[in-house]
Amino acid sequence: MTTTRPTDVAAVLHGLVRDPGRPRVTWYGPDHERVELSGAVLVNWVVKTTNLLVEELDVQPGTRVLLDLPAHWRALTWATAAWRAGACVVRAERSGAPQDGHAVDVVVTDRPDAHSGTVVAVTLAALARSWPGTLPRGAVDAAAAVMTYPDALGWLPPADPQAPAVAGGADVVPHAGLTAAALADAPSAGARVLRDARGDDAVGLALAALGTWAVGGSLVLVDGAALDDAALARVRETERVTAAD
Repeated sequence: MTTTRPTDVAAVLHGLVRDPGRPRVTWYGPDHERVELSGAVLVNWVVKTTNLLVEELDVQPGTRVLLDLPAHWRALTWATAAWRAGACVVRAERSGAPQDGHAVDVVVTDRPDAHSGTVVAVTLAALARSWPGTLPRGAVDAAAAVMTYPDALGWLPPADPQAPAVAGGADVVPHAGLTAAALADAPSAGARVLRDARGDDAVGLALAALGTWAVGGSLVLVDGAALDDAALARVRETERVTAAD
């Protein structure tokens, strides 16, 4: 029997809610932090974040969104939301500048003081309800704002299939090829994949996650710097990991 794979981000998200209670992202970070998002919770985060991008920041097909975040579970929700809105997610240099050297419309970052223009400040703390400090004038506090948005998507114009979904790095990926690019290195169907965040940038991680979700899998994401070998072995056993990247 041949299983039809999803061809766009909307279809990937639809697949996640068909099995709403299954873990789709499990994060192990510093200070024994563990965060788990089921399919339903993950999609809820993406929907709310998409609504914020569209309603508050006027993100639409063609908008360039710089993703200046580390490889972290929060980066997954922001990249996926931007793609769902039809935007182009732009890779950031270590300095925070766009890798492709072109101007951007919105910056999503955990270091808002490094940027000007339209800035969304994302704290990486799991339970934070607001940014822990003073924000630059006009910056959006993601922790405070996201959860105020609806749980159902408003109307979205269709993405331009030929417009870039990913910019920066070696290749520009159009929206028409986004899920195919994500699936190029996807694991076997239903795999529980262990991935060390130190090997990724935020956009690369988001593509890997999209491919994993598209085949019905789930991601166990670890900050390898925060775990010794014994702790990593416990994660493998506890989380019933079946594959590793």
